[in-house]
Amino acid sequence: MTIVLDNWSVHKEAARAIRMQVFVIEQNVPIELEWDDMDEVCVHAIASDENGQAVGTGRLLPDGHIGRMAVMASARGTGVGSQILTSLMAAAKQRGDKRVVLSAQRQAEGFYAAHGFRVLGDEYLEAGILHITMEHFFN
Repeated sequence: MTIVLDNWSVHKEAARAIRMQVFVIEQNVPIELEWDDMDEVCVHAIASDENGQAVGTGRLLPDGHIGRMAVMASARGTGVGSQILTSLMAAAKQRGDKRVVLSAQRQAEGFYAAHGFRVLGDEYLEAGILHITMEHFFN
């Protein structure tokens, strides 16, 4: 698995395809909620398999939020999500962020907790899916 961090102009095509499949098609997130003005200013991660096929994505916003973490069904359970997350966390730490925050789907809380994130506040609905805010402080 290869993880490449770059800007939206480089990763736009792959990130859009993955997010469309995972969020809009599989999870029924309304398309108008998936796309926002923040993609242009984020650091984007793309995970590619040994054949060069893009199988996962995520983004790091300027304010330290990690979001739009998505892995294609064919690559789930392979550790690609962990690799994307740790790459984005490393980028945040390298640029001097003191912490990262994310809005986790409730069913993924354990995944993020295993990476040192802790719950911050109560659960809430976002795009019809239960979420929880989680944060991780760097040492």
